[in-house]
Amino acid sequence: MEPRSRPNTRSGPDPLDFLAVDNQLSEDERAIGQAVRRYAAKELAPHVRDWYARGTFDRSIAPGLGRLGLLGMHLRGFGCSGTSAVAYGVACRELEAVDSGLRSFVSVQGSLAMFAIHRWGSEEHKEEWLPRMARGDVIGCFGLTEADAGSDPGSMRTSARRLGTDWVVNGSKMWITNGEIADIAVVWAATEQGIRGFVVPTTVPGFTTRAVRDKLSLRASVTSELFLDDVRLPADAMLPGAAGLRGPLSCLNEARYGILWGAVGAARACYDEALTFTTLRSQFGRPLASFQLTQRKLADLLIAVNSAALVALQIGRLKDNGGVHPTQISFGKLANVRAALDVARTARGMLGAAGVTLDYAVMRHMANLESVVTYEGTEEMHMLALGRQLTRISAFR
Repeated sequence: MEPRSRPNTRSGPDPLDFLAVDNQLSEDERAIGQAVRRYAAKELAPHVRDWYARGTFDRSIAPGLGRLGLLGMHLRGFGCSGTSAVAYGVACRELEAVDSGLRSFVSVQGSLAMFAIHRWGSEEHKEEWLPRMARGDVIGCFGLTEADAGSDPGSMRTSARRLGTDWVVNGSKMWITNGEIADIAVVWAATEQGIRGFVVPTTVPGFTTRAVRDKLSLRASVTSELFLDDVRLPADAMLPGAAGLRGPLSCLNEARYGILWGAVGAARACYDEALTFTTLRSQFGRPLASFQLTQRKLADLLIAVNSAALVALQIGRLKDNGGVHPTQISFGKLANVRAALDVARTARGMLGAAGVTLDYAVMRHMANLESVVTYEGTEEMHMLALGRQLTRISAFR
């Protein structure tokens, strides 16, 4: 295995923040990023290789993330930190620089399950669940996708019908992060009044899960199927504010926002590893970094990472100012994950055979990003969303 640090002999711009993007952050945003980076390096990075190799996720990290204020951090009240959108994005960036599975856990907890309750739930829902979820004492999952309803959630088969004052839910959900370890599930189901959301404690009779095994990506993350067999819920389990697809799609938009920042972290980590490796490894009597082709690749990675960072920051500022459009978030998710995948694939090649082992992070990031490019909207769906915005013509409806 190659040495993992290179001598700091450079002057001029920081190789990892060449355009000084972090200088544009507020003092609080910068402090949050630094705190998350330190915590992730100390508490998470030493274990992630083993979690990935074994295909496990350690639920016990949740309270630590809660103490750091990362769970639902961009939500206000009910024990949540109420930070800026940019601060939340910077935290996602630092978590995904370690592993996409860690950012995915925080995204699902805060931007899907907690956001759904915060935005669409009753006061009783918020008071009962959000403080405990913010502490990491209760873990949530988000049940929207089905085996035959991925990009087209309106075709879901999971249904809820009234039985007296109660609801009875039947159906199944697929590719659900946190499913097996969740204490509550926000489940979306078709009713006679349209699609509605329900808060489902995972201990209710008829609710079961099954792990998705043999994953080659996001292995340090729990992915599950959910099964609801005559799950009976009281009337107040329904999220009162969400009617139709507007509810779940608003949650997905929140999650996509975290993803477009997280991709910057994964890309930066791969670029950093390629720069370190090629600086320290010698062939033909000279460092790999001294060859013209290597320097061209490093320059390409530098541009991709810093361009993605600028995209993330701009979209974050738009979000904080209340002026971000869903298609701008689609732009960021599409552009930044695509860039991160290109960076990871190039960096993997620059490490040669060493790049396919877990001694280095590039292949792990590359495999994870193959999931990231698919979930919360595939490349194709984001392209069509942008095309529809530009032409005012829908290509998929």
